[in-house]
Amino acid sequence: MRRINLIASLKVVLYLGFFFLSMNLYSQEKPNIIFILADDLGYGDLSCYGAKDLKTPQIDKLTQHGVKFTRAYANSTVCSPSRASILTGNYPDMVGVPGVIRDMPDNTWGNLKDDVITLPEALQKLNYNTALIGKWHLGYKSPDLPNNRGFDYFKGFVGDMMDDYYTHKRAGVNWMRENAREINPNGHATDLFTNWTLDYLQKQKKSDKPFFLFLTYNAPHDPVQPPMEWLNSIQKREKNTPLKRQKMIAFVEHLDFNIGRILEHLKRTQLDKNTIVVFTSDNGGALNYGANNQPFSGGKGDMLEGGIRIPCIVKPPNQSISRVIDTPLLLMDFYPTLLKFAGEGEINSELPSRSIVPLHGLTNSEDSRNMVWVRREGHKFGGRAYYAISDGRYKLLQNNPFSEYKLFDLVHDPKETIPLDDPQIKQKLKKALAKHIQTAGSISWQ
Repeated sequence: MRRINLIASLKVVLYLGFFFLSMNLYSQEKPNIIFILADDLGYGDLSCYGAKDLKTPQIDKLTQHGVKFTRAYANSTVCSPSRASILTGNYPDMVGVPGVIRDMPDNTWGNLKDDVITLPEALQKLNYNTALIGKWHLGYKSPDLPNNRGFDYFKGFVGDMMDDYYTHKRAGVNWMRENAREINPNGHATDLFTNWTLDYLQKQKKSDKPFFLFLTYNAPHDPVQPPMEWLNSIQKREKNTPLKRQKMIAFVEHLDFNIGRILEHLKRTQLDKNTIVVFTSDNGGALNYGANNQPFSGGKGDMLEGGIRIPCIVKPPNQSISRVIDTPLLLMDFYPTLLKFAGEGEINSELPSRSIVPLHGLTNSEDSRNMVWVRREGHKFGGRAYYAISDGRYKLLQNNPFSEYKLFDLVHDPKETIPLDDPQIKQKLKKALAKHIQTAGSISWQ
């Protein structure tokens, strides 16, 4: 098994080494970074990931000129923990966000640690302008707002989710902000976030500083609310599809169209010549709202692959390097990766995340690693946490706090249909998971 892991690691080193070496040869300047995060986008809800009933030509273009990852994982099966991992390079329960952060004192399950150095803070030290446009979901008041955590500019939604994509309110409260100022814009949230992104990019074109833009759409999170003209078009095209699925198709295609607007702007203004684009999702799609996580079992909220395996594409500046990588990575791995793009920066050597850019030889590629997933939640779970752990091949998971742990072989059974009865492997993973839980237990999240 160690030999299998070595071969896989060497393969990703060779692919990504060429990929990013060519990027560095092209430009002597620090690259701009646009990190696009969809919300609850299913693994099978892009045509470049196998969807048959929807079309995402704009996102597909990224795979034609970049790297498509088939084993990318969110750090959790819900929103806030995964976002915390992207911004800190650490497991969510190690930075105080084991569950969803809400504006509800009796039902909030995280508080991002004050002393962690976030990705935008690290990039600021490297002379980057940093911006967040879209959904935040990591705190409702200072000192836990975007401008407090490293973003020079913020325009978007502070809360967890909108009850309506046009009114932008949650339980009657308007959480739309431009920096600290409350705003009340008109329009569909996906269109607004795109418009604000184009405005920001236009201003950055005139700047002599590189930029990091964290563009976090809340689509296709429920309520599944595509513009009516988009839904009408899909209903004509997919006549025999159930309404719930029609709405999801229209919602994703509307998102794809807006991402296309951004990619076109980058090309037209020649910002694409020195801009890295990352596109991914914060967790799997919600099955009860018509999402598709095929070919995997489960969905948002589950520790099955459908709940945590996500589409992930990276496009380098002005390059056309079409690659498919099947080595596992976690969202937290983008923290050290993007800092290496930007000129190394200060990276804590104790972080569990690993750079997916092997710019410094074959370090950290000689063996596999354990990957851990966590979610703590209230409601029917009563504040309990549940977990999964995988060494890359074998995966031990608990799909809710009250179920037994099951072991699966992801190489031979990626759909997780037949649990394995192997006490030795099960005990090894349980022991490693217990160590993680023990360590995370010292981290305050309230």
